[in-house]
Amino acid sequence: MLKKTYTAVFHPELEAGGYSISFPDLPGCYTQGNDIDEALRMATDALGLYLYTLKEDKMPFPPASHPSDIKTDGRDFTTLITWDEAEYLRRIDSRAVKKTLTIPAWMDALARERHLNFSQILQGALRQKLGVKA
Repeated sequence: MLKKTYTAVFHPELEAGGYSISFPDLPGCYTQGNDIDEALRMATDALGLYLYTLKEDKMPFPPASHPSDIKTDGRDFTTLITWDEAEYLRRIDSRAVKKTLTIPAWMDALARERHLNFSQILQGALRQKLGVKA
């Protein structure tokens, strides 16, 4: 899974309060937040949606500028925002997908006799194998 980092420019909104955020390397990628914490969360979500859409559309990701190459004005400032594809997908796509698997008949009979939940066991095993926490 991918991890991509882009520079976000935070523009303090002195009259209205909060921040508007833009990504100079990503045309049309904008968001805003009422305070710095919300602005950071919104920037992470905006970046995730933008990059996820590019990936789904099989479009290339624009190259990221070096942060020092991005100029700001007045009280504007930059910060790096990272998109972690695995984390993003865990948050936005938790739908269940049906999988077919094959096990020996004796194992199926024993598991059913013990009322084991196959989906739960498989998910637990995959989490352990993938090194992913619930």
